[in-house]
Amino acid sequence: MTLRGLILAAALLGAPGLAAADEPTGCNAFRWSIESDRAELNAATKSVVAIGGALRYSSAQTLKLAPFADAALPHAPERAPKATPSFAGHFTLAAPAKPGLYRVTLASEAWIDVIDNGVFLHPKAFSGALGCDGARKSVKFDLPGRPLDVQLSNVRNADIAVIVTPDE
Repeated sequence: MTLRGLILAAALLGAPGLAAADEPTGCNAFRWSIESDRAELNAATKSVVAIGGALRYSSAQTLKLAPFADAALPHAPERAPKATPSFAGHFTLAAPAKPGLYRVTLASEAWIDVIDNGVFLHPKAFSGALGCDGARKSVKFDLPGRPLDVQLSNVRNADIAVIVTPDE
């Protein structure tokens, strides 16, 4: 093997480790405090919401999902699922009491789309970390004063704990 081949082989072997090293780890790795959201997500009892159901603000809920092919999402996700198997679901979110910045915090890995009258809202900020019991990802959206659709996809399990809270 040539020197160039050895360098390429070493780079390829080291690449997966480099990608993992870039992923933040631990609850303190989030870019903003998620402690109150995490406490809610870790609560022993949470209300259960079936696909098509209504999400509530400031209260963790367990969302029931279906296999991606059976979830009948109203809109194709902005990012195709990578997980196998992959679960998904869609839910409604009432108009917030006051329009503004809200966090959607998820207990495990998932892709989230917030949709306003058929138009995807783009996140204002994102934070995530590995190895944080009860929280994996928190995404901030600027919510208008009207009802919205929320879709989750690329979920590895048939349910996921979620909380939507005002960003304070």
